[in-house]
Order: sequence, then structure tokens, then C-alpha cells
Amino acid sequence: MNNNRLASVSNLPGLFSLSLRLVIGWTYFSAFWRRLVLENKLIPDTNGYIGEKFNHFLPNAFGIKPVIEYLVTHPGDLHLAMVAFTVVEAIVGLFIMLGLFTRLMSIGVFGLAFGILMGSGWLGSTCLDEWQIGILGLAGGFSLFLAGSGGYSVDNYLTGTGLSFTRKKWFPWIASGLLPVNNLKPLVLFFSFFIFGVALLTNQVFHGGVWGKLHNLSVKPKVEISNVRVEDSNLNFEVYRTEGIDVYGSFLVGIEVLNEKGEVVKSLDANDLSRFSPGNIKNLYVAKVKPGKHSLVIPLGAKADISINLKGVAVNRDYSLRLIDVSGMEWTARIG
Repeated sequence: MNNNRLASVSNLPGLFSLSLRLVIGWTYFSAFWRRLVLENKLIPDTNGYIGEKFNHFLPNAFGIKPVIEYLVTHPGDLHLAMVAFTVVEAIVGLFIMLGLFTRLMSIGVFGLAFGILMGSGWLGSTCLDEWQIGILGLAGGFSLFLAGSGGYSVDNYLTGTGLSFTRKKWFPWIASGLLPVNNLKPLVLFFSFFIFGVALLTNQVFHGGVWGKLHNLSVKPKVEISNVRVEDSNLNFEVYRTEGIDVYGSFLVGIEVLNEKGEVVKSLDANDLSRFSPGNIKNLYVAKVKPGKHSLVIPLGAKADISINLKGVAVNRDYSLRLIDVSGMEWTARIG
């Protein structure tokens, strides 16, 4: 087989993957485009700040929860990370669409998809939205690494120029062309089954999708109550929203203190909570618990210490605290 024929054959996988390359590239580049060009979502403490979205991942992230928790408790580092993440998405997405350094960028696709999968693969109120995006990104990134890019790419143009660096041994590994490997079958087999294994593992962990009972943690809000105690005539407790849809909060319309007979001895209704003093809320993360128009709003991933003045109400260990959501859901905890 002559050199021209060999080059033509080696370009075919990249040619066939053109649509995949364009769609995956736009998937990541469009994140930058939406986040910075169409609307600036990189400004902290504003509606739509991407750092708060990142906070939503925290409650049920898999494997990378400590990293997410560190960032949402260090807003300065979080902002730098969100800016860096956005820049990486822009570069990776644009270069993949152009077919420039395709194999190197495909590793970027793989890494970004892996982060999305581990962090937010549990989210999706109507279907397994984030899990599907993440796992298909892994498979797509690996496929683009194997295929490179074909005739419609900057890599192909650079190869055709005959520039000296395009004849280096490392060039096919970061760009396109025939990989200098005698037998690709073991590599393809290993990574294909690795990605398939990650798909099964995360599908089971996040959704119970392989065996057992299916579950969707994005459907109903869940608020965890902890560290309930009375100090200096104040009832203090911690709330942490760990489940439910990420696009709006849990809306508390009632906070009640119950005695040992289940009788309400102290209560705050929706009007009280809509006027709840921000000074009695100590937010621990970027996503903030705060009073809304008709309730106390607890976004997904938000954690806060809340203090309520008991105003002379005597409380003992047989008493309990009850939180009431606008949906009718309730969460209770014993006062310690």
C-alpha cells in the first residue's frame, strides 16, 4: 500500500467521527458561551452564579465530594476554579470542533465528562440527565482519541503543510493520524470495558439502575436536621438540603416545636419565615438558605445553622423540632 493510500485509510475513522466531534465540541464550548457570552454567570453572589450550581452537586457526589466541599466553603478558590473550568471547556470544545490537537483535547473531554459524572450523575428529575451526559462524554472522548480527526480538521491541514513538528513521533499522539502502535486491540478492549464498568457502577450507585430498587434523588426535596440544641433561650439547629430538584429550593412554610405529647408550643408560619432575620441564619456553603417571598428557601446543597428565639418557652429533651415544606413533606428531629 503506497503512502497516499495509507494516509487516506488512516484518516477514515476521523472522517467518520466528524458529527460526533462537532456535537461533543459544541457541548463543551456552549457551556462557556452560555456562561460568559450570552449571560455572565461567573459573578459571585448574583442569580445564576455557576458556583451555586456546583454546590448543588455536593450532597450525593461520588468520590469527589471532599473536593467539592472544600471549594464551596472557600468562595475565593471556588471562583478561581469556576473560571478555570470555564476556560478549559472553551478551549477543549473549540479545538475539538476545529480538529486541532484532537487527541490531546479528547483527553480533556474525557476528564471533563468524568468530573461531571462523579459530581452530578445523580441529578435529573425526569430522566438520568447528568449521568447520561457524563457517561456518553467518557465514551465519546475515548472514541475521539482513537479516531483523531479526518480531512475536515486543522490537524489534517497541519500534516499537509509538512512542517517539521508534524513528523515528530509525539505528533500523532496529541493530534491525528495513524497511531504508532502495532496492536490497538488490547488498548481498545481494556478502556472500553473500563468505561462500561464505570457506567454500570455509577448507574447503580446513583440510581439503582443495575439491580435492586430504582431511585431518583432529584424528585422530592429532603432536608436533614442535625445538632438541635437550646442555648441561651435560643433553639439552634443545622439544616442541610440533600435531595430534590436543583432548579428551585425547598420552601419551608412552617417550623414548630412540639412537646412530649405532640402539642405545638412554638411555631413560625409562612409569613414569619418570609420575614425571618438573615442574622439568625449562618450559611456554611455558597448556596444560601434565605427568606423568600412566601417561605424560607433552602436550595439544593445548602447547609446552614439557624437560630430561633424561644421567648420563654421551656424545652426539654422530650421535645422535638418539625420542619414543614410547602409540598406537605415534614422532617422532625429530637431536641438534644
